[in-house]
Amino acid sequence: MTRQEAEAILQKIFKLTRFYDEQWTTIEKILKGERVLLIEKTGFGKSLCFQFPAVIHNGITVIFSPLIALMRDQVKKLNSLDISAKCVNSEQTQEENTQIITDAKAGKIKILYIAPERQENSEWIEATRYMNLSMVVVDEAHCISVWGHDFRPAFKRIINLVNLLPKGLPVLATTATATKKVEADIAKQMGGNLTVIRGNLMRDNFKLFVIKVSAEDEKMIWLGKNLDKLPGSGVLYTGTRVNTEIYSKWFEQLKIPSVGYNAGLDTESRIAIENGLMNNQWKCVISTNALGMGIDKPDIRFIIHTQIPQSPIHYYQEIGRAGRDGQPSYIILFYNPEDRKLPEAFIEGGRPAITKYEKVINAIKNEMLGERDLMRRTNLKQTQIRVIKADLIEQKIIREVTIGKSRKFEYITHAPQLTTRTFEELRAAKTDDLESMIGYIETTHSRMNYLCNYLGDQVYGSNNNCDNTGLKKIKVIVTPEWTQKLQDFRDEYFPELEVETIGTNLVNGVAASFYGFSNVGAALHRSKYENGGDFPDFLLKLILKAYRNKFGQEKFDLILYVPPTKSGDLVRNFAVKVSQVLKFPISHNLSKHRITSEQKVFENAYLKADNVRDAFIYKIPAEIQGKSILLIDDIFDSSATIKEIGKYLTNLGALKIAPLVIAKTVGGDLA
Repeated sequence: MTRQEAEAILQKIFKLTRFYDEQWTTIEKILKGERVLLIEKTGFGKSLCFQFPAVIHNGITVIFSPLIALMRDQVKKLNSLDISAKCVNSEQTQEENTQIITDAKAGKIKILYIAPERQENSEWIEATRYMNLSMVVVDEAHCISVWGHDFRPAFKRIINLVNLLPKGLPVLATTATATKKVEADIAKQMGGNLTVIRGNLMRDNFKLFVIKVSAEDEKMIWLGKNLDKLPGSGVLYTGTRVNTEIYSKWFEQLKIPSVGYNAGLDTESRIAIENGLMNNQWKCVISTNALGMGIDKPDIRFIIHTQIPQSPIHYYQEIGRAGRDGQPSYIILFYNPEDRKLPEAFIEGGRPAITKYEKVINAIKNEMLGERDLMRRTNLKQTQIRVIKADLIEQKIIREVTIGKSRKFEYITHAPQLTTRTFEELRAAKTDDLESMIGYIETTHSRMNYLCNYLGDQVYGSNNNCDNTGLKKIKVIVTPEWTQKLQDFRDEYFPELEVETIGTNLVNGVAASFYGFSNVGAALHRSKYENGGDFPDFLLKLILKAYRNKFGQEKFDLILYVPPTKSGDLVRNFAVKVSQVLKFPISHNLSKHRITSEQKVFENAYLKADNVRDAFIYKIPAEIQGKSILLIDDIFDSSATIKEIGKYLTNLGALKIAPLVIAKTVGGDLA
């Protein structure tokens, strides 16, 4: 097929007039049955490089993508062009996914998007034997490489499939971000005869700024003063889920239309927010790195980061969502030297310490264990367990076995010793990446050149599109007026405690503040760990404001408080003061009938729940029957303690249990 013939089909089916030269080069090789790694900037049109050949080929094209938002968006567009496309992912029902796989086997689907994790699904594995595969695509291919910025163990199984494909069946791997080292690793894993096509990563429509600050307050004040002055709509990236809530509430108080987004939201909420972003419903969407990958909005006018990313690769990927229409877009990064603690923690979590690998090996040596049992035996988080088990399987130290409907892991007799060199190299490489991100902040030269050169796209010459090369530097000016506005916000912002669960009479409660968001955390710490005496009266005033904000003038029959682990009578004395002001009766009859540990020593939810399970007792159960209860505690973290007490009191006949705490912790999920 000539380019002229192909472009005639392109116009007829896709309503586009021509290919970019690099698009056609890629497509030509795919049509010849070759294997290609395509590295092109966001907005280049990488998807057309596999969608066009998919339409030409007779069979089905399978696209492995970790981005559910992208799947939804591209399937919708393809269907609007009368191209039969579907996606299989965790947000759909089992029945929906099964029907789609059945249709794929029957040849009713031309393009099938599927999450990499499906490679572990027996239904999918069996189905691939009956599909008329014409092409395999690995989107976000940097996830294949342990040297990539978003390595995912499930991508290893895709490589296993790719290497089993017959010669002449085309394979395309695509990414917007791959260093030379990542490029070489992908090429090696995908076997020989791979053509690498690397485009120009320069984005000269970007206006890049770094704003150096000394406190979180300065970020919030600058954004409060200036966000509305930025053109159009955009995305504000934060470091954690809690931060998405804090910033969205801050903007809400300032009457700036915004919404928080993170991976913890339900599917309907995420879809609604994505659609709202496309329709410019808000000035900005405040998100963790869960948003943006695969969102095809050409006119995002600004990307702001309140938290330093782990590497220039992460940063380029995320800012790449802006200005895909070629129009000027603002790229702003805030930096406080304290901010590096979060990516450092993420590097530690991404590749756990060797002692954690040894914990897993020793646990499995004793008996076959499933994932949940491993978490209980080792006190490790689920994400750490999954990374460790993938590495141990690859090193042939453990293997996965299926027993009935469950998967377990067993130690391989005479297994080799754990090889740590790669892990140590990887940890060092990630640390170097973070230092390179600091280098972006500190550079006095072109910021765009810095990013391109880091990614292996050597750029020479000068640019004038950053605050080092022609644009004025941004400084934060803090005024008493804005300091007061921020203080007023903190005095009126009360985080919700989401504890409602099926089978209990718990209702969502409220906290007076976040632990690390104000002086509340410092006051709690002094009382609990520095012999500072009872919690100060300003905390009492604040928690009463939180109560009125959440429950208004509602009356409760009884106040209870969470029995202490180590803090003595602090919570008891505080609950007595709350009782005296609200004039609700208080009971001292809730206690522990066994010793529990502090919840903070446990890394995962299973052990936190195990720690408090069946630990509580009420001396006179009849007192609880038919009562509405206000449950007081000092710090809310995992919710395991509140939920356990809520379940227990429900079983005793309580009609309603509402938690009221001084502070909710700010740690937790990043995505």
